[in-house]
Amino acid sequence: MKSNPLYDVKKGIAILFGMAMLFSCKPDIKKIESITIDTNQPVETAENFQIVYSTNGRVQMIMDAQEMLKFEGEKPYMELPRGFKMIFYDSLRNETSLISANYAIQYSEDELIDARNDVIVENLESGEKLNTEQLIWDRKNALIYTEKFVKITTQEEVLYGDGFESDDRFTSWVIKNPTGTFYIDTNKESQEIQIDSIAE
Repeated sequence: MKSNPLYDVKKGIAILFGMAMLFSCKPDIKKIESITIDTNQPVETAENFQIVYSTNGRVQMIMDAQEMLKFEGEKPYMELPRGFKMIFYDSLRNETSLISANYAIQYSEDELIDARNDVIVENLESGEKLNTEQLIWDRKNALIYTEKFVKITTQEEVLYGDGFESDDRFTSWVIKNPTGTFYIDTNKESQEIQIDSIAE
């Protein structure tokens, strides 16, 4: 049977068109991999590491942590699932205060650390100590603060409250909605005053 040249041409065009469609529909593996990447997976991990914060060559703080998980995305962050301990130093490299917690997230762009679970802040010079379950450290503005329940222990008193703000070295602080026992030293004798609540 003699083939029809016109039919053969159409058939050839159809085959070529089909092959073109096949290759044009072939998935880009790298593109798919980039789309299907689990965004909850860290891009970097480390164990038993230390971060030194310094200004003009002078060490201001040193953070030690057992584990670090680094994540990328629109808002990159670093997770410290086993907590951290941070020591603050003065100009003579003396330890002045510390912050520790059992868990934390550090947001690099905003220079914020969200510390959680058994958070402790201590002023090593005055002996004052803060306990709470969540604390934000704003490194850019040198502030620490929380809206959670706090307990502050000094050499003279124990204070409780809902909310707290201080410089990040815990030298000048304000406790919000305080409750607790205050000991006031007068000329005659020490007096104990029970505080239930004070409005801001």
